[in-house]
Amino acid sequence: MTAAIVGWAHTAFGKAVDETVESLITSVAQNAIRDAGIDAGDLDEIVLGHFNAGFSKQDFTASLVLQSSDDLRFTPATRVENACATGSAAVHQGLKSIAAGQARFVLVVGVEQMTTTPGPEIGENLLKASYLPEDGDTPAGFAGVFGNIAQSYFQAYGDQSDALAMIAAKNHRNGVKNPYAQIRKDLGFEFCRTESEKNPRVAGPLKRTDCSLVSDGAAALILTDFQTALGCRKAVAFRGAAHAQDFLPISKRDILKFEGCREAWGRALDQADITLEDLSFVETHDCFTIAELIEYEAMGLTEEGAGARAVSEGWTEVDGKLPINVSGGLKSKGHPIGATGVSMHVISAMQLAGEAGDMQLPKAERAGIFNMGGAAVANYVSILEAVKAA
Repeated sequence: MTAAIVGWAHTAFGKAVDETVESLITSVAQNAIRDAGIDAGDLDEIVLGHFNAGFSKQDFTASLVLQSSDDLRFTPATRVENACATGSAAVHQGLKSIAAGQARFVLVVGVEQMTTTPGPEIGENLLKASYLPEDGDTPAGFAGVFGNIAQSYFQAYGDQSDALAMIAAKNHRNGVKNPYAQIRKDLGFEFCRTESEKNPRVAGPLKRTDCSLVSDGAAALILTDFQTALGCRKAVAFRGAAHAQDFLPISKRDILKFEGCREAWGRALDQADITLEDLSFVETHDCFTIAELIEYEAMGLTEEGAGARAVSEGWTEVDGKLPINVSGGLKSKGHPIGATGVSMHVISAMQLAGEAGDMQLPKAERAGIFNMGGAAVANYVSILEAVKAA
């Protein structure tokens, strides 16, 4: 273990009409620094995760983090981007600086403001995370890409509409207890399973309840080396951190296997010297319910084509053998692209430090996080472990 999270902050996700990208950044940056019990001048590096892709007219946003405090002037600040895995890309970049001995304290911020963009432009922006020569004309945009994946999965393994509805219902039920979630409402299985005026079909077999939300929000965390963390008020350590990048064109891989996801999980678990059974919970990337279903298989929870078993038999419930998306996931919490991966780390750290409030699991010792960009193209897995609670 070379690094740990020692402070964090999180805004509510949703439609932040009174906020800007700058105000979201400065709010979480200030609160994370305060939560870690350090001064802004103690920071050696800043990493900002911000996808943008046309959502914000203000670019060069890494520099906006310095607006949080005059004491940050001249602190190195870099923006990173890797589609919907942008937040985790920022976290992992910070880990590299710690491991290299280039920084003692690193501030990582993830942010996105999407709702101020007109609907058609949102679709165009998100589709940029696909391979445009193949997917650029896909009806329904990025949802259409995953609608095609769902349709192919159904053709291979039978109609999985019940399983997808169970995943959606589970995550919305969990989101009720998350104060940061965009939708804090238990929609129920029947609503999620039934096509209706309020839950129309979006693409392929996917309905609105199968799709994550367009969101605004930010999250931030402070990283430091493990020895320094032991002297901090609280600490959540990284036991493993892996990144596997796959081909962008879907035509070059078997999209039903999420092989990059499987590879990243394998590398991270090997680093941590544990198995999936040693995890207390997992936060996984449910941009669409079909993604969470396939991720069950890619992480090794079930065999290929048997992901439905994990949800239908209650394995992934908060009281199951491996709770998944206790936060409500992207489905309920929301999915402000650049903030998502940082949020997953913050929510997991809160669980491990016993600070998750109504979301708190009775036993939270180790967490697995999977954040992906594109259709299983950028794949990041982190394994976190409780070290010191506040």
